[in-house]
Amino acid sequence: MPLVSRRSLLSGFAAAPLMSSAGILRANTDTSFAHGVASGDPEAHSIVLWTRVTTREETVRVRWELATKRDFSEVVQQGEVFTNSLLDHTVKVIPQGLEPGRTYYYRFRCDSAYSPVGRTRTLPVGAVPRLGIALVSCSNFAFGHFHAYQAIADDPAIDVVLHTGDYIYEYGANGWGSETSRALGRVHQPIHEIVTLADYRQRHAQYKSDSGSRAMHAAHPLIALWDDHESANNPWQGGAQNHQSESEGDWRSRRAAATQAYYEWMPIRPPRDDQSRIEFWRRYSFGDLATLVTLESRHTARAEQIDYGSVVAELSSATDAKTFESKVLNEPGRRMLSPRMESFLEQSLEASKAAQQPWRLLGNAIPMVEVRVPDLAAHGIAMPGGHVEGSADLAWKGKYDLPLYLDTWDGYPWARERLFDLCENVDVRDLLVLTGDSHSFWANSITRANGTAMGVEIGAAGVTSPGDFVEQGFDQAVAQRLDTLIAQHNEGVNWTDNLHQGYVRVDLSPTHADVDYVAVSTVTKPDFTTSLVRQERVEAVEGSIGFTPR
Repeated sequence: MPLVSRRSLLSGFAAAPLMSSAGILRANTDTSFAHGVASGDPEAHSIVLWTRVTTREETVRVRWELATKRDFSEVVQQGEVFTNSLLDHTVKVIPQGLEPGRTYYYRFRCDSAYSPVGRTRTLPVGAVPRLGIALVSCSNFAFGHFHAYQAIADDPAIDVVLHTGDYIYEYGANGWGSETSRALGRVHQPIHEIVTLADYRQRHAQYKSDSGSRAMHAAHPLIALWDDHESANNPWQGGAQNHQSESEGDWRSRRAAATQAYYEWMPIRPPRDDQSRIEFWRRYSFGDLATLVTLESRHTARAEQIDYGSVVAELSSATDAKTFESKVLNEPGRRMLSPRMESFLEQSLEASKAAQQPWRLLGNAIPMVEVRVPDLAAHGIAMPGGHVEGSADLAWKGKYDLPLYLDTWDGYPWARERLFDLCENVDVRDLLVLTGDSHSFWANSITRANGTAMGVEIGAAGVTSPGDFVEQGFDQAVAQRLDTLIAQHNEGVNWTDNLHQGYVRVDLSPTHADVDYVAVSTVTKPDFTTSLVRQERVEAVEGSIGFTPR
């Protein structure tokens, strides 16, 4: 049954002219706010307000207002800032001294142009009876319309949006999704793979041109972390799978350009004085209800990924596979998180326990649960186009019961156990892990290698990025069967679905979390509906948390 249909956002918001004692500024008909407005990185007494001015002027003055009424009859703060081409004409304002847990409305003006009106909310303090989180990831412009964003904008149960990464993709017009993008008229700009600061800025601008993106950002505050495609596919501390130094230059220069554009175009705070830009982790406290910590797992410590393709010729037996896992994958010291990130996380979890909050959430870019591939041949499933002996495809992985992917926590089992050590050090075994990256919905139980329960993991499908099984050529019926086999084969996977695009609504209360997996009917057509694919409930279970009937 459809939950909501597509409709315009904030139709009741006032759009009255923004005036000041200085009167109307000099008109410039070339000035506009083509990329909308956004808010995010909330605290109890402040929040980031964002916009970008589309203008031919080098430097422009921008006025802003913050009000408690949508008609701006009660303006609580206002001011003016300047932006210029060095900032790509992006604007950030961080009002201070705001009331906790309060809804505010904001808008900007430059020359005679007025921005859309945005709605935002500060973090609550004290007793918090409920919190609605939209979990979302993997929004690839080339694959279709960001309808999941529009649905989130229209969802009255959402208080804050958690985007766990792949907010943009770096590929060129002939890269992944190119055929679909040409059919839809959503070809990546610039047309080449993005490498320079100007490239990343243009790509961010294109993504924020989507109407669903503008709607979501105007409706709810954003909490963000990045994954890989904000820079390049599968980065690690010293490079990336999709970075070729001989043709694309120095990796650190490219990463710096990607990071600068991200800080300019996203509603996030600048790093603290003791942090670099790549040390992008945050803590958010929601009164007496929950603490959310966002992880940085790409640039500050991650060891280089192990590539199945480099070892496939060496693995010809189950014994070889087990040796590979114990000696190569599980090598001590293969980090995912930096020591500073780990210390920050441990302190945050300890503070949450001391405050007796019932929920400890991790914003996590990549799947944490252990996922091994079942034996496809034993289940009568053939690879599309036929299995090629010696290739690192699903059939080969399934033959040896190997992990599905090695860019996830499965490729870093030592680091995963180290994370769990940290949690147990502060008596935390009830993590609610909110994950993106995989283009699939997940309901997972998280356990240590020794079987100790550590919590649950909720995974979001892509906003537009398609499920991997369909992408690999399996028809829909076989892809659905693979989902079932994955869940049956892996004790930690309660359920998964790689056939849909959408988002997850997580509704927290002091006693339980209700989880709704919301799918959009299409991403290739302008109109859409939403439907519930599955519902879960998470509650305390024997010192940890687990799924209970709903």
